[in-house]
Amino acid sequence: MSNEPERASQPTVNPETGLPTSAPQAGWPEPVDTGPLQVSYRIRVNAPASELYPILANPHRHHEVDGSATVQYAKSGPDLVRVGDEFSVAMKMFGVPYTMTLVVTAADEDEVVEWKHPGGHRWRWRFEDQGDGSTVVTETFDYSWTRHVVARGYELTRRPQDNANGIRASLTRLAGRYL
Repeated sequence: MSNEPERASQPTVNPETGLPTSAPQAGWPEPVDTGPLQVSYRIRVNAPASELYPILANPHRHHEVDGSATVQYAKSGPDLVRVGDEFSVAMKMFGVPYTMTLVVTAADEDEVVEWKHPGGHRWRWRFEDQGDGSTVVTETFDYSWTRHVVARGYELTRRPQDNANGIRASLTRLAGRYL
């Protein structure tokens, strides 16, 4: 038995370049044109829709994939939402905690879950099972439902751009769970 400390295993070397290979990484989400006043990105996740849907249709688990760092935890709501359900989420933005009550506007198992924000916009997660154990997941910030003045306010305060960053981070976190 050696007294030398254990060393981490050496990185795998790419035989073509002689350089170390990197750890597996999720692909970067790609933008999707879903219409005016909508910000959407998608990513392929190495898991079936039947495994992903229960995470995102459960308000008590949404913080696990939230890339915006605003979702803290669900204060109330079912473990699996249905259309018409309400749930409350503890949030924090710019260091200020607040509670948001949301209403589920779509819930089709393994296909789509969507909820409405009090400001009128909606958050949607769409699941397209690829039949090979993977799923293309699209997340959308849809502010086409808001009044014109609200939509303009969002644009002036850069909410679409900020939400695009959060969406990309959320999708990357989700895909990263299944590498």
